Amino acid sequence: MNNINGKPDPEELKELLQTDESNSTHLGTQSRHTGESSNRGLEFLYDVPLQISVEVGRSKILLRDLLKMGEGYVIELDKLAGEPLDLYVNSRLIARGEAVMVGDKFGIRLTDVISTADRVENLG
Repeated sequence: MNNINGKPDPEELKELLQTDESNSTHLGTQSRHTGESSNRGLEFLYDVPLQISVEVGRSKILLRDLLKMGEGYVIELDKLAGEPLDLYVNSRLIARGEAVMVGDKFGIRLTDVISTADRVENLG
């Protein structure tokens, strides 16, 4: 399953994703926890915690500007107002969306999600 560098083989992950999607309707009727890894799909990974971050924009600044920063300092970002925010999972771009309020907290409504195949390909 692992390459020399310890990362999973993208082709095997694609196969597992396809197997998992096709078997998802059988979860209630048969157990997929057999000895063969091809039958168990990705279910064993579902509880792995992932770091999610939303990026509003980026900017490069000089060290002198960083040292001048204080309350009220404004940093110009590379995105225009109204442009979609970027959603990253473990530092990989997964989707784009718009900011929303969820009660008293911010949230993101996804408007463009990268395909499963592209996400798997970008794992390595």
